[in-house]
Amino acid sequence: MPDTGAGAAAAPDASPDAASVTARAADADGADGEDGGDGDERADPDVRASGSGPRSGGRWRTAAFAAAVAVLLLAGSALFFGAHQLRSTPSAQNRALTDTAATDRVSGEVGDGLARIFSYTPTGADATERSARTVLGGRAARQYADLFAQLRANLEKQKITLNTQAVRTGVIELDGDTARLLVLLDQTSRRDEGSTTSASAQLTVTARFHDNRWQIVDIKAR
Repeated sequence: MPDTGAGAAAAPDASPDAASVTARAADADGADGEDGGDGDERADPDVRASGSGPRSGGRWRTAAFAAAVAVLLLAGSALFFGAHQLRSTPSAQNRALTDTAATDRVSGEVGDGLARIFSYTPTGADATERSARTVLGGRAARQYADLFAQLRANLEKQKITLNTQAVRTGVIELDGDTARLLVLLDQTSRRDEGSTTSASAQLTVTARFHDNRWQIVDIKAR
């Protein structure tokens, strides 16, 4: 077993670690504050008065008031700068924030269009495809044509019925003839005479105004 007495004797020669040095420094500061403070106060009573009297309180109140005024001035400058930035950015040209009639029209037509193309019955595939040719354009039309061709092969055989409703439609951006929307769909499906299954889908939709109607040109699932 090691000799504990020798270890204790060797300890003063060892380099102290950072924690012990910090602890001793803190203890020394506390001791100096307690002893030196009382001595200073006894030696010079005016020192105590200058640190805690009404005059000191007044200086603190003046400094606090000045700081509060500076904060308010900075806040006012920040608000002015922010308002200028808002007016200068493209978001200020977003008609979705200002044109209620146009926003209602695009949200209504897009929501109705999505409900039509994502609703079908075993014997109603032709009607659904006709709706898609009216509602969709561009990339969305090509994607949908590929998807529906695969679905149609099994639609009548499996007797699948799908009903879709757009329950929430929000216009994110409306700029000229282009709009971006966030749409939440509720869907119910049934196969033959089986039970009904419900699901929700959230889509980001891009629409373009063409031939006096809003046509969906891109659909992305979120």
